[in-house]
Amino acid sequence: MLIDSHCHLDRLDLTPYENDFACLMQHIRDQQIEHLLCIAIDLEAYPAMRELVADYTDISVTVGVHPNEDKGQNPTVAELVTLGQDEKVIGIGETGLDYFRTQGDYTRQHDSFRNHIRAAKILNKPLIIHTREAKADTLRILREENAGEIGGIIHCFTEDWEFAKQALDLNFYISFSGIVTFNSATSVHDVAKKVPSERFLIETDSPYLSPVPHRGRPNYPQYVQHVAQRVADLRGISLHSVADISTRNFYTLFKKS
Repeated sequence: MLIDSHCHLDRLDLTPYENDFACLMQHIRDQQIEHLLCIAIDLEAYPAMRELVADYTDISVTVGVHPNEDKGQNPTVAELVTLGQDEKVIGIGETGLDYFRTQGDYTRQHDSFRNHIRAAKILNKPLIIHTREAKADTLRILREENAGEIGGIIHCFTEDWEFAKQALDLNFYISFSGIVTFNSATSVHDVAKKVPSERFLIETDSPYLSPVPHRGRPNYPQYVQHVAQRVADLRGISLHSVADISTRNFYTLFKKS
C-alpha cells in the first residue's frame, strides 16, 4: 500500500471520473493507495477543501498559505493555531519561500514563513515546506526559528545532496515527486539514492508535475506508484520495499496509527 504525502484534491480535474469525487476516490483505493494528505494553498479556498474531504477517513489535511499566494490573506500565528486545532489537520503548510515566481521584496514571504513555523511549534504538528531558488534563506529561517524542534517535510525535493544533508540535520524528511522520474533531474536522483531509508517520503503534488509516463498531462494521486517505482529503481530495491518504507515514515512523522 502507498501513501501520497502531498496532493491538492480540491484542484483535480474530475472530468474523467464523471465529475464525481467519490468515483475518483474509489479509483485511487483500487490502485492500492491507502492514505492521502491534502495540502492547503490558501485560506480562501480552505473551507471548501476541508468540506470536500470531511467524510473520508483516508484523507488528512494541512492548513497554510503557499509563499506565492500574495493576493489573499496572510495568516497570523493565532489564525493558523485556531485552524490547526482541527483533528483532521495533521500538518502546517504548505509554507516556505519561492523566489522563482515572486520578484522584489520578500518580506511578506519571510513573515508568513515564520508565522507558520511558530504555529506548527505551538500545535506540535509538522511543517510542509516549499522552497524554490531560495535554499539559503529557507535554511536560515528554519534555523533562526528552531524549526528542527517540530520538523516536517521538504516537499517536491528539487535541490542537491548538500541541501538535503542540512535539511536532514534540521529534522526534516525529504519527499520525492514526479520530478524524480525526469531523466534531467540528476541531482534529485543522487539524493534519492543517498537519503536514509527512515527519512524519505513520496508524493504526487497532483494535479501538478505529472510523472513519466504521464508528463505533460494532469496528475492524480494514483500516479504516486510511478514515483515509488523510480525511487525503487534508483535505490536498487523493490517497489514493495519503497511502499513499506515510505508508508512507515509517513505514520512515524505524523504520529498516526
